[in-house]
Amino acid sequence: MFRSKSWFGGGLWKPKNPHSLDHLKYLYNVLSKNQTVNEHNRGLLVETLRSIAEILIWGDQNDSTVFDFFLEKNMLSFFLKIMKQKCGSYVCVQLLQTLNILFENIRNETSLYYLLSNNHVNSIIVHKFDFSDEEVMAYYISFLKTLSLKLNSHTIHFFYNEHTNDFPLYTEAIKFFNNSESMVRIAVRTLTLNVYKVDDKSMLKFIRDKTAAPYFTNLVWFIGNHVLELDVCIRGNSQYEALPRLADLVAEHLDHLHYLNDILLLEIDDLNKVLTDHLLHRLLIPLYVTSLDKASAIQGKSSPKVSSILALFLLSQVFLIMTHPPLVRVLANIILNGNEAVFELKDDIVSNPIINSTSTPTSTDEDRANEEIPSASTEENPTAHNFLQTPDRNSKSSSHEDCSSPDMLARKADSLRLLIKDEGNLTDLSRRPFLSSIFDSLETSENDYSALFSLCLLQALVKNKGIHADLLDRLFHGGAEKERGTGKEEDLAEECITHTKSRYNGQLVDRLISIIAHTVKYESKVRVVTLQLAYTLLLKTVMKEGDKSCMGDHHLAAIEGAREENILLLQNYYKSDEMFLEIFEDEYLEMSTGKVQNVEQLLMDSHLLLPPAGSPLTGIAFDKRLPCGEVERSRRAMRVYFILRKLSLTLRNEKEKYLPLTNTQTCVNIDDNLDLTNSDIQSCIVITRDTKLRRFLVIDIVQLILVEPSPKRMGWGVVKFVGFLQDIEVMGDKDDSRCLHITVKSSPTNLRGSKTKTPLLSAKFMFDDHIRCMAAKQRLIKGKLKSRQRKLHMIARLLDLTGSSPSPPQKLRHHSRRPLVRSDRPLYNPIGKALPGLAMAVVSETQPGNRKNSRDQSPAVASVSKNTTHQDEEIPLGTIHSKSTNPGGTSHNGPQPASSSSSRRNSCNSSTSSSSAISNPHQSSNSAAQNPSGLHLKFPSGNSSNLSANKINPRRFKFQ
Repeated sequence: MFRSKSWFGGGLWKPKNPHSLDHLKYLYNVLSKNQTVNEHNRGLLVETLRSIAEILIWGDQNDSTVFDFFLEKNMLSFFLKIMKQKCGSYVCVQLLQTLNILFENIRNETSLYYLLSNNHVNSIIVHKFDFSDEEVMAYYISFLKTLSLKLNSHTIHFFYNEHTNDFPLYTEAIKFFNNSESMVRIAVRTLTLNVYKVDDKSMLKFIRDKTAAPYFTNLVWFIGNHVLELDVCIRGNSQYEALPRLADLVAEHLDHLHYLNDILLLEIDDLNKVLTDHLLHRLLIPLYVTSLDKASAIQGKSSPKVSSILALFLLSQVFLIMTHPPLVRVLANIILNGNEAVFELKDDIVSNPIINSTSTPTSTDEDRANEEIPSASTEENPTAHNFLQTPDRNSKSSSHEDCSSPDMLARKADSLRLLIKDEGNLTDLSRRPFLSSIFDSLETSENDYSALFSLCLLQALVKNKGIHADLLDRLFHGGAEKERGTGKEEDLAEECITHTKSRYNGQLVDRLISIIAHTVKYESKVRVVTLQLAYTLLLKTVMKEGDKSCMGDHHLAAIEGAREENILLLQNYYKSDEMFLEIFEDEYLEMSTGKVQNVEQLLMDSHLLLPPAGSPLTGIAFDKRLPCGEVERSRRAMRVYFILRKLSLTLRNEKEKYLPLTNTQTCVNIDDNLDLTNSDIQSCIVITRDTKLRRFLVIDIVQLILVEPSPKRMGWGVVKFVGFLQDIEVMGDKDDSRCLHITVKSSPTNLRGSKTKTPLLSAKFMFDDHIRCMAAKQRLIKGKLKSRQRKLHMIARLLDLTGSSPSPPQKLRHHSRRPLVRSDRPLYNPIGKALPGLAMAVVSETQPGNRKNSRDQSPAVASVSKNTTHQDEEIPLGTIHSKSTNPGGTSHNGPQPASSSSSRRNSCNSSTSSSSAISNPHQSSNSAAQNPSGLHLKFPSGNSSNLSANKINPRRFKFQ
């Protein structure tokens, strides 16, 4: 049977265009005919709801008549009818998803106002969904959060009814503040912050009077039980078996603190007063501060306590995150100046029926919230019943108004200030049990488990901008000297402390220096991160304006003594470890270029809450654990050396002169222009996997350089590659005697992480002939050896193993330096002037008129040559100045060029004529003394019978 469209009216047939008003009319007819949900139409309704959201979003951007029809037909009422039926989670999930997508994508304010009208949205919010279904819970909370993002001074009136004093969006959301799902808890926090940001006085007054006290009370109660759970996890997790759970608990506590700080930063005075009061008197003082003093106890009350280490950790996080002055100032004063009298005030607060009221709202709508508020069930947490008191659900809401009234908050604040005695300096610890506990925790004779968090707490106090500068000045600098001379000095150290009381806190400096003294011991249990924090705090204590130190001589002597003990330990590793140079440079780069130890990031590491680990298998960073094995002990000793050296230089107001060993600012860099006139360079072809380039090899004191001729200036070269000689590996080619396989590693400072990194260069170098190839190999090997020896000599100077001071490296001449004059010896000598394999006459250093090489005779190189004896010395490739000898043994002054054929003939003749004097290689020193021409020849070690006096191969002996 065929049906006429006009006979049944518009919207009966499904239009072809899904994005049109006709399609919405068709969907409206579908909803009208399927208002009762059953098994047959459930799938049709789900698809209809999805299509409605899609059309409405399209209409919001393209056709306003779509929303007009949606509102005219009051289609949201169909949503309510469907929800009120027991349609199952399948339809409810699609309905909530449709609403969420719809409100999230609406951009037109008029369309948004249309959707929020008729109070249908509030009816959907208060609908009793089946929250046992996790998917329904997730979409419901997401829907509420999406609505909160639309709140402003205009839309707030669609959600908050001032006449009925009802705000379902907020009151329904805060029921899930302690939900087991972290995503739900985060969404609730986001929603509450969005609500607090709206500038509406009547709405904020409703929150303060009706919901602030119960919500903040339950929130603080939840945080406190969370902290107790964290303490239980630490006590039973000494073997690192529950690290994931511990990490989650630490992250959750950080989220709580950031959330509380975000509320305080909104600067809503009424809310801040209530929140500050609840934090101080229900969490921070009774749980955090109480746990600092192990011997303290509240008389007549059973109050829970956590370990002192956890208390230090939590308070450090509080001061690093929260900066609200009324909160942090009172808390800092209690810790630094307070005593047990603070707990007496806490007893009065807890016993006060007004303060003790921790119930939730009891109005008609708020009674429903009581079902969601958690109880301190011992099933979830055995220690939960010990933390404060379980929220009372039978109290009246009027009690909350009294509890959080301005007068009551002011009276409690005044009482708290009276108990905090401000007596000028903070050196008398007998009347300050909390500060005394912090100082006692700095003891590191056994380990630095508690000292690390004590230092973190002191650092957090320094970084907090809300604390008075006067209080910090009295803590670190001793403040006003009111009690000087009243104590009895038992020894000279106490007398010195009293003498320096007005300059800095001597007791604090004594404990910091004690940490340093324990750190330098061989079997020390102090981690590097603890020493870094002590170093920073020590400078904060003794440094004044203008970077001047006010530290006393006895403290300076103690630091220098610890530094010398560390140097003695390093001397042993220097003599026994073949990789000492590489490890030394590696650790220096790690300490100098690594990030400064950030206390904020340090306190995010849950591993630190467990006893110090000593194995790299735990995955903990090296500076946050104890060393394992001799290699790690040497690395640790090096890091301690760098920290103490920097501390010593800072206290003496001196600058570093000898570190790093290689001054990169004086090294040649890529694209530099070098004057290579009269320099020793070798032409070669560099062959890699992809390229084959002609380059010129230049060997500096510390660098291998590849250049190409400059197209602009004759005799100049442009640097195309640089690498340190210390990092090269040279191997000959078995198939081609003209080739060398050269590998340049990335850097000796990246040895630990270079396993997966490709080297800077790995190529085959092809030279013109095998002689030049052999010469280049000799120069590279010798350069690598000398570079290492020079750096080791500089380290020896730093470790007080020798007497002279090290010499910094020199640099190649750049175009910006003065031009080379003829009187100067060139830095590089052309290879064409002296081919390898010919015996050349070398002028003795004792002969007059001999000119020394300024580069080779630098203090560092000279000291290396004096302390190092080589059995085989290669033939110098540069210009060798010699003196021609006459038959009478007299010499004529004036150098002759080594490139001339006569010079080479004279050299060979000289070596042949003197063969009788040096026929025995073991008597080379005597022959040198008998040689009147000043020539010194040195043969390679071997059997003298292999030498022939009539035919001497000049390539087999080398010159000194």
